[in-house]
Order: sequence, then C-alpha cells, then structure tokens
Amino acid sequence: MANEEDDPVVQEIKPKQQKVELEMAIDTLNPNYCRSKGEQIALNVDGACADETSTYSSKLMDKQTFCSSQTTSNTSRYAAALYRQGELHLTPLHGILQLRPSFSYLDKADAKHREREAANEAGDSSQDEAEDDVKQITVRFSRPESEQARQRRVQSYEFLQKKHAEEPWVHLHYYGLRDSRSEHERQYLLCPGSSGVENTELVKSPSEYLMMLMPPSQEEEKDKPVAPSNVLSMAQLRTLPLADQIKILMKNVKVMPFANLMSLLGPSIDSVAVLRGIQKVAMLVQGNWVVKSDILYPKDSSSPHSGVPAEVLCRGRDFVMWKFTQSRWVVRKEVATVTKLCAEDVKDFLEHMAVVRINKGWEFILPYDGEFIKKHPDVVQRQHMLWTGIQAKLEKVYNLVKETMPKKPDAQSGPAGLVSGNQRIQVAKTKAQQNHALLERELQRRKEQLRVPAVPPGVRIKEEPVSEEGEEDEEQEAEEEPMDTSPSGLHSKLANGLPLGRVVGTDSFNGHPPQGCASTPVARELKAFVEATFQRQFVLTLSELKRLFNLHLASLPPGHTLFSGISDRMLQDTVLAAGCKQILVPFPPQTAASPDEQKVFALWESGDMSDQHRQVLLEIFSKNYRVRRNMIQSRLTQECGEDLSKQEVDKVLKDCCVSYGGMWYLKGTVQS
Repeated sequence: MANEEDDPVVQEIKPKQQKVELEMAIDTLNPNYCRSKGEQIALNVDGACADETSTYSSKLMDKQTFCSSQTTSNTSRYAAALYRQGELHLTPLHGILQLRPSFSYLDKADAKHREREAANEAGDSSQDEAEDDVKQITVRFSRPESEQARQRRVQSYEFLQKKHAEEPWVHLHYYGLRDSRSEHERQYLLCPGSSGVENTELVKSPSEYLMMLMPPSQEEEKDKPVAPSNVLSMAQLRTLPLADQIKILMKNVKVMPFANLMSLLGPSIDSVAVLRGIQKVAMLVQGNWVVKSDILYPKDSSSPHSGVPAEVLCRGRDFVMWKFTQSRWVVRKEVATVTKLCAEDVKDFLEHMAVVRINKGWEFILPYDGEFIKKHPDVVQRQHMLWTGIQAKLEKVYNLVKETMPKKPDAQSGPAGLVSGNQRIQVAKTKAQQNHALLERELQRRKEQLRVPAVPPGVRIKEEPVSEEGEEDEEQEAEEEPMDTSPSGLHSKLANGLPLGRVVGTDSFNGHPPQGCASTPVARELKAFVEATFQRQFVLTLSELKRLFNLHLASLPPGHTLFSGISDRMLQDTVLAAGCKQILVPFPPQTAASPDEQKVFALWESGDMSDQHRQVLLEIFSKNYRVRRNMIQSRLTQECGEDLSKQEVDKVLKDCCVSYGGMWYLKGTVQS
C-alpha cells in the first residue's frame, strides 16, 4: 500500500505453536450473574485465605479465560471480505484461531481439595505421636545432564506447561466497533486506488477467478473420505460416478422405489443407466429395490451382536428378502427358526425392510409398486430368474420343506413383487407364438434330415418306435412350452433327444443335431453357453444346467435373443452337439432325485490329456451309482497302464466326482 511506510510496525506478536490465551472480565453487576455461585467457585479454587497466588483476588469469579485452538491446517483457501460501494475487497488469511472457554480453574480447585485432605490426614496422625523420630537421610548429588536428556526434558509436556504458566500476561485495550481506531484499522482491508484502467490485466473469466481464490488442496483431497459414513451430503454425492451414487444411496436408505431414486439422482440422469446400475447393488422385492446383503455385510466382516461371519448373515438376510417376494408378511420366529441366527441379527434384517404390526408380524415397509412392474417387464423377468437361483440355494442350505414354502398367496398382502406363475406362462406362450414361423421352419428341416440320417460307418444306433401321437405332442410342446427353469417347477415332458438304449462309451457321435440347427442366432448363443459351462464343470445334471442357464440369462441385457424361450429338448440337443454324452447312472429304486436330477451329462472329449481317464471313469458310473476309490484306481490302471500317477487320478476325480461317506459319486447325483 502507498501509506505502508508511514505506518511502521511497532510490535509483532507471534504466538508459539498458534496458541493464545485471552482473559476477559465478567460483569458481576449484571442481573444475570449468580453471585452465590461465583463466590462458591472462588472459594473452591483459592480457599478461604486469599494471597498473591489467588486466581480470584476479589473472592468472586470475576473473569473468564479463553484458550485458542487451531481450526484448520490449511488457511490459504480463506480470505476476509469487505463489501463497500459495489466492490468486494479480499484480504488473504495466514492463520485462523478459535477461542474456547478454558476450565483450568476447576483443575486448580481439585488440587486445593486434595491438598486440604492430605493436610487433615497428616494432622490427625501427628496428634498420636509425642515427638518425631530422628531419621537418617542420605544426600545424593545429581549427575551432569546429557544433551539428549536435556532435549527430552525440554520437549516434555510438564516442561512446556511450566514454561507456558511462567509467560507474563500482556494487557490489551479494547476499542469498540464505532471507535476511530477501529475504523482506522479497518481501512487496511480496503485496496486503495482501484479502477478499471489500472487493472487491465485482470481479464480472466469468473470461474478462473474462483479457482484462483479457492485452489484445490492436495492434502484435503487426499484426506477427504470417498463417501460420507453417517451423514449423506447430496452436493458431495453428485460429484461421484453414477454407480457409486446408487450404491451409497441404497446402502443408506436400504429400501427405495425406483421413482424416488430417480428424483434423488436428478432429472438429467438416464433411467436406462440407473436401471443397469441398480441391479448390481439391489434386488427387486414387490416392485421396490432392496439393497443386496453383500453390500451391507462385506466379506471378512461379522455381526456386532453374535460375531457370526458375513457369509451366514448374507444368507439369512437373503432368506428374509425372499420371504417378502412371496408375501407382505413375515414372522420373526419363523425366520429365527430357519436361519438359526440370534434375535438381534434377525431384528436387524427385518428393520431394514419392514415394520412391525402388533399381533400380525412384520409387514414390508413400502407398498407394491405395480407401475414399475408394468413398465419394465424385462427387468422383472431377470430379477425373477435371480430369485429362482437364490431360492434353490436357500432350499439346499436350510433344507426347506414344503411347509416352509408359501402355499397360497395372502389375500390381504396385495400383489406380489414378482410376476405370478400363470402370468409367466402366458408371457412365454406369447413369445413362442411370435416365433411360431421360425420354429415351424426348423421343425420341417429336422423332419427332412431325420428321414435320411447320416450315420457314420461302424456306428450302431438302437432304434425305438415312436408313435405319431407322441411326435405331435413333442412338436406342439417345442412350439409353445418354454423351458421351466425353476428348481421346483413342473418337470418337462420332452424326451432327452437320444434313445435311452444307446450305450455310453461306444464310438458313436452321441446324437449330433441336424446341420440347419446351428444356423440360428439362438442356437449359436446357446451352444456357446453350453460349451463354456462344460469346459468348467465337466459333469452336470439337467437340473443344475438349467439353474446355471438361469443365472446366465439374468446377466444378459434386456432383449437378448436367448429370452425368446429355450425348451428342454433344445437345451439337451445342444448339450449333445457340444461333445457331451448322457450318462445313464443307475439310481437306487427309492431315490428322491427328480427326473431332471437323474439326467446326467458329461463332457466326453475336451482335447486334453485327461479325456481317456474321464471316459473310463464315466463308463464305471454308467454301471454303478457309487464306487469306492480302489475300484476306480484299479480300473484306470487296467485301461490306461501302470504308469498312471496319483495326481492324475486325483484330477479326474476332482473334475467329475464328489466323495461322501467313503464312496465316490458323480457330481449332482449324491443323495444325502
């Protein structure tokens, strides 16, 4: 400034470690001041006798000390602003201190109290003694203090407190807001001689000015949390990617209709992108979205109530969510009985998505959202397939019996969150009728090619009579009936594609389909799924294959060609065309396995060194339901040679079998 030289600095005070104490007088004549309380505090602090070391010499609490604390470590982003005559004057700040009341006088009162108690105890004990005993004392001279010890002493808390207490007070004079001295100091906040002619270089845009005034701090950006923990800041939330916004909102809200989610995200967000993101972090229940269990209970976490691992908690919460897809009401005792979890964990699950009703149970917290169900049928279908897979897993883990499954929909529960079975059948039939012409052409090609089958030389095929009525039933079912992919649904009446009399292990091609079958996009997509699945699993039952196909459909985008409807016959033909064979496992007569679970398919040739070992193993299980390891070992040694190692046997057993009760079974065939 121009007048800066005329106003020299008289004294510059730099508080050590940015700590300042300010002592201010208290108006004891104010009617709001409690005099008796002030006298009591002074008596507790200084005692009855006042001297020079007394904190309150007037025997009345007539002053208050304020101690400063550092508000922020980086003050370069802050400035003091003064608005005058249409101009904004900014002055950068180099330090910000916040003054808070200091209650050190209470510590002094406690110390006085302890001293008085110690003096009273010493006085009582001295009355019983006639005279003090003469005691011998030992005089010790302190060793010279080393430099390292001195530095530790100087940096100790006790030394700093002592030095701080010895620092003398500086008396300050207060000037009011309207005082001339205050007005003079305030003038330093104004920039003199500002005009547009002198500041021609200030030609930056408003956003650039704002960036200069508040530059992004690297430290604060690094220390800033990615997302709020308890309090959700919408301003900070909208700076995150869309997927993180959806995840944070669902994690905090737990249950939300799609319309509410769109209103929180803003009108400029694409609903298709939100639909794609919400399915990654939430599940559809009664038309509303409920956050997934693994989002609330991540891996390696545990219950705060019982210490149960996250995997068990996720399974129990999935059971509660699945129950709400069947009915609007859930009974907590039933959930606790099935999941075997403590009452606190079950209550947490229910409080996430339901409200308790006296003498009724827990009701789903939101009403049924029929508008979303009608508007997005593809999303509803994919969610239903996901729930079908979860249901199958829950039935297996919790051994759910028929009494546990809902018998009839509750009349008072309103519409369910998923499409009913009749509606699914109608939708499937409608789609099948739309593809009627395509299926008709495929059927005609199959008939023509089946009339003159191309049988490779040396292959014997066992023929079985097929009635015309049965053939018509197959044709009608291939046109109209889609594959029932539910684990507990009706079993398909379609044949398995091959006569059951064919012997596994002969040199047949095991039923390659006609040439025109693989030309359609649906067939190509289905064959790619089957080949990829059997390269990983090697042995699958039809029930397990349908479950995996269900999950594959759920991961596909809406409108994919595989949503047109896949029959059991088409799926089995594709499996046999992919180099697999059906293994006719001789199940026990009293087996509880369903027909789909009794249809076992295995990869016959994969192109690796284990093909021969796998074929020998599959031949064994075509004649035996369960086999001991020593029998498998001897048969493999007999067929493949004496140089067969234990690692090779272990590999083929791991690929195709499971061990239970000392016996080996093909995967998916063991009945516990």
